[in-house]
Amino acid sequence: MPASEIGARPPNTTLSPYLGSAKTAHAKEATKRPSNTDSDTQYWRYDVSNKRPRQGTSDGERLCFKYTSTGSCLHGGKCNFRHDVDARELYLKNGCFDYINKGKCERGSDCKFSHSIGEGDNDSHGKQMQRQRSKSCWFCLSSPEVESHLILSIGESYYCALAKGPLVDDHALIIPIEHCPTSILLGLDAELELGRYKNALKTYFKCQGKAVVFYEWMSKQISHANLQAIPVPLTKSADVVKIFNLAAKKIGFEFIIITSSSNDEGRKSMIAQFDGTSNLFYVELPERTILCHSVSDNEKFPGQFGREVLAGLLNMADRADWRNCKLNKEEETKMAEGFKKRFEEFDPAR
Repeated sequence: MPASEIGARPPNTTLSPYLGSAKTAHAKEATKRPSNTDSDTQYWRYDVSNKRPRQGTSDGERLCFKYTSTGSCLHGGKCNFRHDVDARELYLKNGCFDYINKGKCERGSDCKFSHSIGEGDNDSHGKQMQRQRSKSCWFCLSSPEVESHLILSIGESYYCALAKGPLVDDHALIIPIEHCPTSILLGLDAELELGRYKNALKTYFKCQGKAVVFYEWMSKQISHANLQAIPVPLTKSADVVKIFNLAAKKIGFEFIIITSSSNDEGRKSMIAQFDGTSNLFYVELPERTILCHSVSDNEKFPGQFGREVLAGLLNMADRADWRNCKLNKEEETKMAEGFKKRFEEFDPAR
């Protein structure tokens, strides 16, 4: 790549409004960015979600785009953003700056840059990206973004939490503690603990006259796995396989059906068939059947497919989008505390 291209300012950047403030109109005019010259001023992508940093202080969480993209920043030690050599190397390997910096990219599949660690990005590079992602990941326990009031139980490899914007009461998530994009790549010990959490939830819901459906959407755009656990009335449990197959047919694919004497054996069979690199959607049904579909990169697959199908089964089409079901923190806390008390005798972490 030529030096001119490496040093080029990317699109969707603006002059930082936080560095310096002009007190007069004349001063403002004098500090305007020249139309065709490159300034030594900090530039960033549109992101005004955080509090404004103060001049001369360091924002230890955010990377300096100028340094990351060009290798130098004229602000030096006075820069409000972090200069990180490992992050720069990841960026030069076609890494998405937003993904490296914040652990997520709003452009999703439209982004032309990498949202994953390549084969050469092992050891220090992989650990660096892992640390960067986990700082801003909603699901990492070490992240300041995690909503701890929703947590129900914490084990060795997994924790259980109430879903944000639940489809139904007691809609839960089983989430890896480690920052990992899929539950099926965590190893044997983690898989055994996942089985204990699933069995505990099955027993808990059975006492309420309900079955539980587990599903997971594993995508290259998802950095932290979360296994959804949604209870359905026993009277509707036999219809789950039918409605999922109908929904699949409607959008143009057929599930691979895995049947076995237990869901544990079914998962082993599924894991053996999955190469760990493609996108995958699977659903574990109450009758020990797993439906799975490997999703190609150019396939239009709804990210909320599992929830939309179950919303239809339960005649709750208006709750198919979790954003329509958001509760305030007080309501969420009350629901989580009630779940914990009822689940206490089944909790495998106790």
